[in-house]
Amino acid sequence: MNKGKYVFSQLLSFLDPFVFLRISKKYGGDKYVKTFSCWNQLAVMMFGQLSNRESLRDLVLATHAHANKAFHLGFGKHASKSTLADANANRDYRIFEEFAYRVMAEARQCRATEIFKLGGKVYAFDSSTIDLCLSVFSWALFRKKKGGIKLHTLYDIETQIPTFFHITPVRNHDTRAMAS
Repeated sequence: MNKGKYVFSQLLSFLDPFVFLRISKKYGGDKYVKTFSCWNQLAVMMFGQLSNRESLRDLVLATHAHANKAFHLGFGKHASKSTLADANANRDYRIFEEFAYRVMAEARQCRATEIFKLGGKVYAFDSSTIDLCLSVFSWALFRKKKGGIKLHTLYDIETQIPTFFHITPVRNHDTRAMAS
């Protein structure tokens, strides 16, 4: 019998649920929701990312396997595949985006040290191409038989934490992403 907190719930305790709730209310995330809140969705998706789940089905199976511990892990009730898919499709992405930027800003403040002593911030800009299946993501056409998106990242060298993300079609060059 476990007498302490699970590692995953300890990780969730670093996140401020009241800030997340305020952001969720701002975008109407939990409007007309009975059981599977935005916070539950965030916790389940984080669990999936940290446990290296490859699909919604895999994630749902993992949460069902931990159903008796779901409350103590921090995601309330386990979600069915259709509930999770509907939440991912219908909820406003800006809830999670704004919260992610807020968490990154907090992390940068905690890690700030002046290693370069230049009197300002030093950033690196990089992009990564993410290949996507054209049969599922037809809007991501890159070449005749290839699809994808480009993730542009502004990286704070001093804190070693990303500062900004921008997702564009693959055809967009880095210089265009820097201008926007």
